[in-house]
Amino acid sequence: MAVQQLTPVSEQRVTVLVAARDLPTGTTLKEADFARVEVPPDLAISGVPSDAGALVGRQLAAALSRGQIPTESSLLGPGLLTGSPVGTAAVPVRMADPSSIQLLSPGQLVTVVLTAAGSYDESRQTQVLAGPVPVLWTSAHGGKGGEWLGTSDTEGLVVVAADPQQAEKLAGASTQGKLFFVLVSP
Repeated sequence: MAVQQLTPVSEQRVTVLVAARDLPTGTTLKEADFARVEVPPDLAISGVPSDAGALVGRQLAAALSRGQIPTESSLLGPGLLTGSPVGTAAVPVRMADPSSIQLLSPGQLVTVVLTAAGSYDESRQTQVLAGPVPVLWTSAHGGKGGEWLGTSDTEGLVVVAADPQQAEKLAGASTQGKLFFVLVSP
């Protein structure tokens, strides 16, 4: 410990971009969202742009705290399905309880459940349509009308990544009853 105290601190520094303020999930990035700071080389993350201009217009897939270095995994790719297996579909589903969407963020796994109303003397039928499927986008976290879906009627929407069989079950399922999600542990 004495040697460490007597050894001069390395003066070598590199410049990195960090979040200038807390940035919530779904934020569309602007140059003003970033600051340049000098850090020791071992704290820099390779592959991160050093110019804020390269990040302008991209959208956060995960929140960034003030001072945090943005990484490619914290950004949405050029499309919702970037990095997904071939054949994966991005399926929008409208949940029965729009306020529950606030519990979701991109990357979480959910099981989508359909509760179909029976007749007056029949009980409700519940069916698992898909799961676990990853959430790609939600209307609660930065989902602005026109940004992904070209419409302002996004309340209660969740977009999930589904394989072809799950996508077939999910497409139009909200016309058969009410859709709910169940959070699934990874």
